[in-house]
Amino acid sequence: MNARPLSPARLCIAFLFLTAILSISQLSICAGAAAQAAPPSESTTARAAQNKPSNSELQSAVSEFSRPEEDLPKGPTPRLASGHPDFSGYWVPSSKDKPVGNIGKDLPGYKLPLTAAGRAALKYNVEHTIDPESLCIVGGIPRHDASALPFQLLEGADHVAFLYWYTTYRLIPTDGRKHTDDPDPSFFGEEVGNWDGDTLVIDSIAFKDKRTWADENANPHSDQMHTIERWTRPDLGHLHLELTVIDPKFYTGPIRYQRTWLIGKPGVQVQEYSCAEENVDAPHLQPGPGPIGPDGQRGYDQLAPLPPPPDKDHPAKTSIPE
Repeated sequence: MNARPLSPARLCIAFLFLTAILSISQLSICAGAAAQAAPPSESTTARAAQNKPSNSELQSAVSEFSRPEEDLPKGPTPRLASGHPDFSGYWVPSSKDKPVGNIGKDLPGYKLPLTAAGRAALKYNVEHTIDPESLCIVGGIPRHDASALPFQLLEGADHVAFLYWYTTYRLIPTDGRKHTDDPDPSFFGEEVGNWDGDTLVIDSIAFKDKRTWADENANPHSDQMHTIERWTRPDLGHLHLELTVIDPKFYTGPIRYQRTWLIGKPGVQVQEYSCAEENVDAPHLQPGPGPIGPDGQRGYDQLAPLPPPPDKDHPAKTSIPE
């Protein structure tokens, strides 16, 4: 039986949970308000919490999309006529990968090896930069790789395409081409793919360094960032990523991140998501990611009570950007 698609309202709520748009005005985009909290420091991001519960908002959003391991179809890795593994499918997050949205997930204490310039860039993001995704700006890489939102992957003879809930995409050639001499910067970078046996390797350079975060926690990246993604499909139900982020301007050494995605339920696929359509309160958004818990995830454990819904005597008040 086909799974029931998410309604626009539930998708909007899940999206805001995942991007954790956490100030009072940010949460009012969907229908309510949340208590404002102080922005985090670098040390806050780094605290490990093996004995603390995960942030309830973000985990609720992950649960909205994930599925139990025991429900996954069993079988060998599907292959194309070329012999390469077929990565095509609708891929959802695994609830085992925590913290969500943090590229420091696999580092001790979630502590990234920031340079002095990197620490200054993080401080600037926390204190002065509004979450780009809350302004409907493309998240790019590596942020999309750390996201809790699903994606659709389509594999062809000489390209692979990633389709995202943000109604954006990546189109990566796998025909053996090399990087160009002077690529234009972009949110996903200039991406070239090649096969290393059964592993799809995506090498990306030339990233924008303005109005972009490396992950949900406002960690920065510079225009010197270079990412290497190694994608494998070990069986029918799993897709695995090993990501290396190299950014000598902001980090003293490579950052290594890995996670596993699960094949989605039959009949479910990426749907249209018009971010800007309902983003009517953008002028009130505040800088920074909001609170980051000791579990390495951003978000509030408890939301403030929602105000009563508008009626004819008390119409909703919004601020529409000019």
